[in-house]
Amino acid sequence: MAVVLITGANRGIGLEMARQYSVRGDQVIAACRLSNPALDELGVRVIDGIDVTSDESVARLVKELDGVHIDRLVNNAGILERNALDDFDAASVERQFRVNAVAPLRITTAMLPLLSNGSGVFIITSRMGSVDDNTSGGAYGYRMSKAAVNMAGKSLSVDLKESGIGVFLLHPGWVSTEMTGNTGIGVEQSAAGLIDRMDNLDISQTGTFWHQEGYLLPW
Repeated sequence: MAVVLITGANRGIGLEMARQYSVRGDQVIAACRLSNPALDELGVRVIDGIDVTSDESVARLVKELDGVHIDRLVNNAGILERNALDDFDAASVERQFRVNAVAPLRITTAMLPLLSNGSGVFIITSRMGSVDDNTSGGAYGYRMSKAAVNMAGKSLSVDLKESGIGVFLLHPGWVSTEMTGNTGIGVEQSAAGLIDRMDNLDISQTGTFWHQEGYLLPW
């Protein structure tokens, strides 16, 4: 049984990963800003009131965990806002950077005392953060923030490898959630693929970027 901490676990992919991990018998800690009946009904440990953009809030999360060892840290919390070239919104771009790029680094560094040799850090990113894969343009804030978190994950993988902590970048696919306007594959399929990747990646593959379907993605 693994101890799995998931951020942004109150909806979408995060909620479904929490459900699937719980069903198979893992110990799930669900961190989110605001819980809801769907999350509460899972019977997992919920720590709400957590704002991943706040140092104080993340420090409270660490304090509430009180030395619990984390086997898998899943940095899932994220936002998507549309930014077209003819409707540029600097505040929106900065907001997406705070949530999508800075927050996973904030969470991971704060959680280091709870991680050890064999633990894994998984960052739910997007292939929209791939420079090589960008053929459609647009989505400035989202693309830029996801490219930034890919770089953060790569640097973390180098810095944590000696400690035996693997760091992996995972693309969930285009998933039908509130964030994507309910278009795409089901959250059940995406979460199952993500969990399968987490089960099968090891320290020898740290710092790599994967599609949940099982293949490497270009940077």
